[in-house]
Amino acid sequence: MNSASLKIAVAQLNSSVGDLAGNAGKIRLAAADARSAGAHLMITPELALCGYPPEDLLLRADFFRACENELQALAESCLGIDVLVGHPLAEADLRYNAASLLRDGKVFATYRKLRLPNYEVFDEVRYFASGEEACVVDVQGVAVGINICADVWESGTAEGARAAGAEVLLVLNASPFHMDKHDLRLDVLRERVRDTGMGMLYCNLVGGQDELVFDGGSFALDADGVLSYQAPAFEERVDIVEYADGHFQSAVKVARGSVEAEVYAALTLGVRDYIGKNGFPAALLGLSGGVDSALTLAIAVDALGADKVRAVMMPSPYTAQMSLDDSREMVRLLGVRYDELAIQPAMQIFEAMLTPLFEGRAADTTEENLQARIRGMSLMALSNKFGSIVLTTGNKSEMAVGYATLYGDMAGGFAVIKDILKTFVYRLCVYRNGISYIIPENILTRAPSAELKPDQKDQDSLPPYEVLDAIIEAYMERNESPREIIARGYTEYDVRRVVGMIKRNEYKRRQSPIGIRVTQRGFGKDWRQPITNRYADEY
Repeated sequence: MNSASLKIAVAQLNSSVGDLAGNAGKIRLAAADARSAGAHLMITPELALCGYPPEDLLLRADFFRACENELQALAESCLGIDVLVGHPLAEADLRYNAASLLRDGKVFATYRKLRLPNYEVFDEVRYFASGEEACVVDVQGVAVGINICADVWESGTAEGARAAGAEVLLVLNASPFHMDKHDLRLDVLRERVRDTGMGMLYCNLVGGQDELVFDGGSFALDADGVLSYQAPAFEERVDIVEYADGHFQSAVKVARGSVEAEVYAALTLGVRDYIGKNGFPAALLGLSGGVDSALTLAIAVDALGADKVRAVMMPSPYTAQMSLDDSREMVRLLGVRYDELAIQPAMQIFEAMLTPLFEGRAADTTEENLQARIRGMSLMALSNKFGSIVLTTGNKSEMAVGYATLYGDMAGGFAVIKDILKTFVYRLCVYRNGISYIIPENILTRAPSAELKPDQKDQDSLPPYEVLDAIIEAYMERNESPREIIARGYTEYDVRRVVGMIKRNEYKRRQSPIGIRVTQRGFGKDWRQPITNRYADEY
């Protein structure tokens, strides 16, 4: 075996899409810290220079010119250490997802990503051409191979680096979070280790970008598949890892948290970065006394601080005293600004306006939806006046079946729990109360209700949430047919009802705010169903 050793800095960075100067500044600071720590080489995440995913910015020639200028300036300033930087690259009429090794003030070597993902939230075939060659560079006597993210998700590319002489593989990644994703990454990388006999170092992006959250969680596997370095998730940091003879050594090896802890951290980071990177001064939301708005409020306060969150309770004649009491108790525990704005005066005005036009028709969901729209209009007015973004509080179960009102409770700028099924909402609330008690017990134990008419309960209109969520998960996340779901033991009545609601309400979801994706398939970039759709499912 090669007896040379290599000290590698793993820069788990939070890049902002399009902020080339800001991202380059982060890389410079990280490189300076790494050099001071004695590192020979620093690795950054995939497309760290421009942020990920840059989407249709990649169709602009000026964007590539700006990236190239920033890359050259970065190379000139990163001296005394090799820096492996992810960046977009234009050559002739082709565009590449690339990684360049910066050395002695110049771009020393460049690797072009071979495997371009075109599934789930990825559209790289739309933007990039595939590279054709492996890239292996000598760093302090160690033959270092370079791969980028999807290159290692199937066999062939890592083996190509090995065949080109690599003894260790560095992988730049922008791998977004979803539940159980980290275990999946470990399994995939262990397959590549078995196939090649090489140790592998996986550096992942961290931070929120629109609906995506990147969790970091960078790690290293020795040539025998042993996990020898594990960075914390959801945290920007630079770690030092030493490599020699197929093995890594690091003082950093943290245990992963529970699925509830990871999802809560993802939601918190997603809110903090969406609001911070887009320049909103604060957030506001409608508080109802229910579990969804309670969880959204908790996440917002943990993400931004109590001084940057405002809660507004908008009671109607149907609002229970318990809802008011629980809302007041929660804002007291959290210390956020709280206002109560009764909507009955507005309800009376709309009733007077519309009664002549509604003559001869009984009250129905129209009047219920008016209440939601009065609340939505009030929140948007506060948003306009004070500049705060409205956080909507609808969950995935509601978004799936349309149990929400367009221009009402769907009105807002960011849907925090849009990808959280109702049953998991409760699990997250219990988790958060385990850290410190902030969500009153009544909110967790009372029957869910929209409180838009007397004695209303969600289960008057929907199947029990444990049934509803299981059918949504099977149909929407796993693409199972109704026949397959019924074979799992669910009644045909419930399956037909839920699938029908999912299909009928696509037009609503298409108009809803974006929300944070934490499952393998959310109602966002990786859900592209036609609104006009006459397909008959298999029963």
